[in-house]
Amino acid sequence: MMEVPIEGRITLAVVLRFVDVATDALAEAREEIDALNVYPVPDGDTGTNMYLTVSAARDAVRAVTDKDPEVGLGTALETFGRGALLGARGNSGVILSEMLRAIGRRIARAGADETTASVMAAALVSATEASYAAVGTPVEGTILTVSRAAGEAAAAVAADPRARARDVFVAAAAAARAALARTPELLPVLRDAGVVDAGGRGLSVILDAAETVMTGRRPVPVTAPLGRRQIPVPIQPVAGDLTPDGPSYEVMYLLDAEDGAIPPLRDSLAGLGDSLVVVGGDGLWNVHVHVDDVGAAIEAGIDAGRPHRLRVTHFAEQVAGRRADVPRRAGRRVIAVAAGPGLSALFEEAGAVVVPGGPGARPSTGELLAAITSCGAAEVVVLPNDADSVRVAQIAARTAEADLAGTIRVAVIPTSAQVTGLAAIAVHEPGRAFDQDVLEMTATARHARQGAVTIAAKQAMTMAGPCEPGDVLGVIAGDFAVVGEDLFAVATDVLERLLGSGGELVTIVGGADDAEGSLATRCAAYVEQHHPAVDVVVYDGGQPRYPLLMSAE
Repeated sequence: MMEVPIEGRITLAVVLRFVDVATDALAEAREEIDALNVYPVPDGDTGTNMYLTVSAARDAVRAVTDKDPEVGLGTALETFGRGALLGARGNSGVILSEMLRAIGRRIARAGADETTASVMAAALVSATEASYAAVGTPVEGTILTVSRAAGEAAAAVAADPRARARDVFVAAAAAARAALARTPELLPVLRDAGVVDAGGRGLSVILDAAETVMTGRRPVPVTAPLGRRQIPVPIQPVAGDLTPDGPSYEVMYLLDAEDGAIPPLRDSLAGLGDSLVVVGGDGLWNVHVHVDDVGAAIEAGIDAGRPHRLRVTHFAEQVAGRRADVPRRAGRRVIAVAAGPGLSALFEEAGAVVVPGGPGARPSTGELLAAITSCGAAEVVVLPNDADSVRVAQIAARTAEADLAGTIRVAVIPTSAQVTGLAAIAVHEPGRAFDQDVLEMTATARHARQGAVTIAAKQAMTMAGPCEPGDVLGVIAGDFAVVGEDLFAVATDVLERLLGSGGELVTIVGGADDAEGSLATRCAAYVEQHHPAVDVVVYDGGQPRYPLLMSAE
């Protein structure tokens, strides 16, 4: 059962829990939201864009809190907002990033005399105000309408001095669901397609996640029939921006510019197209607009400051699943997440495209997506090599297949450790049929029993008992199974457990803390002496935090 936070001030732990729950909820709802996407352009990517935006924000704040668990709430919220701004994708993602930034700013400046309920209600109202201000021409029946309903309901509840934060979020989430159900009444394009607004549904998912964190309950989502269809529905070609006389391109870029340059930029872009959203501040902005003249939209940015990270999408090609700017894809590649320079070299020698990552340094969805789409292959196998990276890899894979429909196949082998990834790529054979290759790699990875040795950083209770800072921890299949004082003794204990049910090959990977390879070499000699029928291979992985990684096959 989910632990419900004690009523009181908003803490970093509560914020981080919300971030995780909201990101996972959007990941689960992504395909449904994509299917609802008919406005402003039926390009089927609203759910994906909202997920990638929140995921980028989570990656940013997790990087800071993993490095410094004692980081202040204000710094964490600022980092979260900046991550959302930098990672925002699409019209809905840019609007959502501004909402998240507004919420973070309001929480950060909460006064000591304010109740948590009043702060959170004010934060939701601030999010609505910021979203309306960011959009060039606000349209009702969209995420804006849903946000306003949530904010108004939250403010009404918070007016009662006895209100709690959980009451605020319960009311906000319920109001959002009700407003979402009414969006087809406000926007004819939704009514004609028989769907609710995709961006509004995404915001409702996020507010439901907040309610879940505060109460431990999982709200019932909107699934009742709306119009002629049940959600999710397939994308339908309906009226909207994607018409013969509508804008043909989506243009997005980050912009380094002074605040005073933004009003003239808005005016210039408003004259070029529609769906204009400009968000940001303090010299960094995220610009989104739908236009026919791509060059003019970029030149407007140059006049205002320094545009960078440009992204241009041709709507007709996107809806048809074609990308004219992507060369013909061919062949098969493996994408591998590697936790150290030595491991990177091993995967590269085996022919993989390497993405840096590993325990405590999970790559973002965007990084994996970029690796998949830029490798040029028609068939891609992804080895996340870390339990926390598997879900990210799966989202990146589905996003790539959606963006490049009909031109790429992507399979994620759920390797939960670097050594299981090495086992999988060892049997990779590009000459085999794709499905057979994936099957062989998956089976090999599944049968590789994996372990590791690390040093405890703090006092904790493990499956093997309590540990103190500096204790040596032996890991078996991702769980702490041994607590000791000597690296070699714990390592050999782990090896014996891995070989308890037999084995033909042991792989030992030395980490950055075993730079000379002495511990890895001693462990290899131990296996050769006590298990002479077992082959041993030793590699220099250079991974941080884990002096040894081990597997038995």
